[in-house]
Amino acid sequence: MTPEDILTRVGDQLGIRRVFGEPIDRDGVTLVPVAVSIGGGGGGNGPEDQGSGGGFGGMVRGIGAYSISKGQVRFVPAVDTTALAALFVLAVGVVVRVRRRRAA
Repeated sequence: MTPEDILTRVGDQLGIRRVFGEPIDRDGVTLVPVAVSIGGGGGGNGPEDQGSGGGFGGMVRGIGAYSISKGQVRFVPAVDTTALAALFVLAVGVVVRVRRRRAA
């Protein structure tokens, strides 16, 4: 596989189809799912007997949806409950630590 082949595949994986999903129509409301797509890669080249290489990594994460209703468009963000829970635990830990230091 050549570096050009790798870049073509990367482009296919990170294209616009990965960011905007197929519209969903329900009860007069159209939702268009939206995601963020992040990726990176590397490649190598050289004579066949010395080898060549390449690699790719990527992530696609839903971030919300566009809601279209009665001619109005609004963005509805997805709520990342895991991140919110981690932030809450971190905040509680900071408060407890500060109170312990003040009491000492």
